[in-house]
Amino acid sequence: MCHTADIRAGGARRTGRTHRADGSREGGRVSGLRTSSDEYRARREAMLARLAELDAEQAKAVAGGGGRYVERHRARGGLLARERIELLVDPDSAFLELSPLAGWGSEFPVGASVVTGIGVVEGVECVVVANDPTVRGGASNPWTLRKTLRAADIAMENRLPLVNLVESGGADLPTQKEIFIPGGRIFRDLTRLSAAGIPTISLVFGNSTAGGAYVPGMSDHVVMVRERAKVFLGGPPLVRMATGEESDDESLGGAEMHARVSGLADHLAADEHDALRIGRRIVRGLGWVKRGRAPGPVRDPLHDPDELLGIVPEDLRIPFDPREVIVRIADGSEFDEFKPLYGPSLVTGWARLHGYPVGILANARGVLFSQEAQKAAQFIQLADRSRTPLLFLQNTTGYMVGREYEQGGIIKHGAMMINAVSNSTVPHLTVVMGASYGAGNYGMCGRAYDPRFLFTWPSARSAVMGPAQLAGVLSIVGRAAAEARGRPYDEEADAAMRAAVEAQIEAESLPFFLSGRLYDDGVIDPRDTRTILGLCLSAVNNAPVPEPAGFGVFRM
Repeated sequence: MCHTADIRAGGARRTGRTHRADGSREGGRVSGLRTSSDEYRARREAMLARLAELDAEQAKAVAGGGGRYVERHRARGGLLARERIELLVDPDSAFLELSPLAGWGSEFPVGASVVTGIGVVEGVECVVVANDPTVRGGASNPWTLRKTLRAADIAMENRLPLVNLVESGGADLPTQKEIFIPGGRIFRDLTRLSAAGIPTISLVFGNSTAGGAYVPGMSDHVVMVRERAKVFLGGPPLVRMATGEESDDESLGGAEMHARVSGLADHLAADEHDALRIGRRIVRGLGWVKRGRAPGPVRDPLHDPDELLGIVPEDLRIPFDPREVIVRIADGSEFDEFKPLYGPSLVTGWARLHGYPVGILANARGVLFSQEAQKAAQFIQLADRSRTPLLFLQNTTGYMVGREYEQGGIIKHGAMMINAVSNSTVPHLTVVMGASYGAGNYGMCGRAYDPRFLFTWPSARSAVMGPAQLAGVLSIVGRAAAEARGRPYDEEADAAMRAAVEAQIEAESLPFFLSGRLYDDGVIDPRDTRTILGLCLSAVNNAPVPEPAGFGVFRM
């Protein structure tokens, strides 16, 4: 979820600019989208239906533990996690919430009892991690861990200060086997961020117990709320069991004790609002300077971003022109296409987005052939040479198969493209608009290739291959096995198997399922794409422009 003052006020303008023979016009490309057509209206209605489903699922994350636990928390005088974030970030600034559907489809509540995102604090872009104490006391489950580690990775890679808003009862003990060993990375990450000169700040509002005590213990700056913060390795019951010592919460780990005796607290806050004021003051005192590129002038697209709702077909086997997406997110709708006549199933070219230069790779007809792979490899090298970030707009069924294409070198050409993606050091951003199947997911910078940020549209699908294709392959294998054994093939069982497999793969390729497992950073409304990418490009430029690196051996 991305919250701004007016995220969909795209400011799109239509002008009577002159057309040119290359299909563009002065100041921006012409759109061929027919918004009055039945096809467009059907696609738009399908997308709006998916967005309604997305709103319902994201509402579950916002609801936290539900009314009963929200009221209990308020009765104790506590602010909710998102209220704390709202008071921490600058008024009327954007907050880009990340992974709001974490844990979707699991036994745990949607959102995974933590809110993470990027917000602007005193003019500084920061990663914010806020425990939600209304969900099982803010206890960390396996999805909380994955979401928190992803936030730390974003902070490190993009050189963003990390602010923890702490109130957690520690690990969810029934699932400790999935948390304890990998969970140590949280503390390692905090120390590595500090060693890299990236500030870490903890504002402790309530419990921070057991392993959670090391979050403030390993932060550069620590603020604790008087009479509310409780930070100890072992609470009074555990201390009594382990040592026989009798103690109370305050003397064992209260904010006053840590401020006056242990020295763990750097600042003692009167209440939650005071803690957030102190947190903002700490960020203001960092003297933070972005080390990347500054953006140039920003121009709105000429074409209305609202029209993005009617571009992707319900049936992803039907191709669509990604240029219609590009002209609705690029500054001035300008797109300087590279090799437009070569490898036409992949669109490549240069644009600006919120003033930042980007190189764009977008699938036009799904399948990647040898020409497309070679074109992509060259384009990625050019972007790497000019230190231009890359934006991948995915809608791919993978690399082409068949005797002709194998003999033509599709393996080595696909490997060439994947080599280029893997070793390019400029920031990569990925948006999955439609299909993301097979090795095409890799070549177009899927999650395994560590793009700085990856978002999906509600229309997206991702799996090793399409449901029907996968079920068909299993059917062919089963039929061949029966033939080899000299047994008749059970056609009725085959039909049942195919239906079951198709249903399973379809369910497991849906964006909610994938986002719930943190294979993206969020499912987004297509109309928000330009704004979200602009926030991401601004965030990545906190880090210096990375040095170019070499590529692996290209098989020519």
